[in-house]
Amino acid sequence: MTTTLAIDLGNESGRVMRLRYDGTRISAEEVYRFANGPVTLRGTLHWDVLRLWNEIESGLSAALTEPAEGIGVDSFGVDFGLLDDRGQLLGNPVHMRDSRTEGMMDWVLERVPKERLFERTGIGFYVINTLYQLAALFHQSPWQLDSARTFLTMPNLINYWLTGEK
Repeated sequence: MTTTLAIDLGNESGRVMRLRYDGTRISAEEVYRFANGPVTLRGTLHWDVLRLWNEIESGLSAALTEPAEGIGVDSFGVDFGLLDDRGQLLGNPVHMRDSRTEGMMDWVLERVPKERLFERTGIGFYVINTLYQLAALFHQSPWQLDSARTFLTMPNLINYWLTGEK
């Protein structure tokens, strides 16, 4: 029997799952569930990442009543954290539903033709995408981009905190 743990960070809730494989079948068991709601601070919608970290630790404690071969983390893939040269988070990650990206798609498309952008990225044209979040950061907090040494999507940020590996 192989056991793996999964941390799923959904838009409104998170959960820790225990997945078992017996050589023939995969079974899934929800071990721990928690709320995943963003927090507004000074007009910006952020991930409540420190509370989520606490919930993840609680969920893993509940799930690790038996050995696990590994842990995987997933979330919607457009949000991110930036780390400085010491591996410290530069700011609380901003949530994809924040309004900071309004107008950023137009700003980017004034500089890069739509066809070329799609050819280079393969992504759809949605204002929540990481590219437009980075454009907003360039306008609103360029110091973060100047100070950043590492870009990690939310699942990779959690993996980094779990393992120390970027």
